[in-house]
Amino acid sequence: MKVLKVLLCGSLLLMACSLAVEAGPPLGTGPPETVNRSQAQPQTPGAQSIPRAPEVSPVTQMAVNLGVLSCASRINQVVNFLGGSGQETGAFIFTPPAQPDQSMFSVSMEVPGGGGDTAYATATFAPNQANGCGALYETVAYWPLTCNEVERKYFPGMARLNQVRQNITALGGPSPARVFLMRAGTGCVTIKKEIVR
Repeated sequence: MKVLKVLLCGSLLLMACSLAVEAGPPLGTGPPETVNRSQAQPQTPGAQSIPRAPEVSPVTQMAVNLGVLSCASRINQVVNFLGGSGQETGAFIFTPPAQPDQSMFSVSMEVPGGGGDTAYATATFAPNQANGCGALYETVAYWPLTCNEVERKYFPGMARLNQVRQNITALGGPSPARVFLMRAGTGCVTIKKEIVR
């Protein structure tokens, strides 16, 4: 395993720490391909954006240096989507001891937010899948609000799907992303998870 301290540019901060203060769906309610980085607010599903060449993230550069080649473009897509809004982001990279281009690759990131808040993001990539390179990401954030307040304020377009068991509620919408709300003291922890297609 390798540890890498990097600077990432992207917008996880909007999703995990100060999610879309104005009305609108949270960042990442659609697949990473639909994110328009030229707008401060997230897009609504189906909105068109002007394509632009993605910035090569330091995590992608490190993955390529380690020999993870077949998933490089998917790593760049997801890591840029989860990035840090131009703020310093730390990354811990998990690499296999052998055949890195034929094995799973994973990264965990600490994304600092405004006011001292911090979000955790993780992404895992698997080569040789039906779509070329499979990817799954999760973001975790703590909110000093009740889970009902977080649901109403930040996820108004998502419906309650069910209780996972007793203390975790699952939310979903038209995209494959799911958000899990879990009470934590007087606040709420959100876990957003999506398999990237």
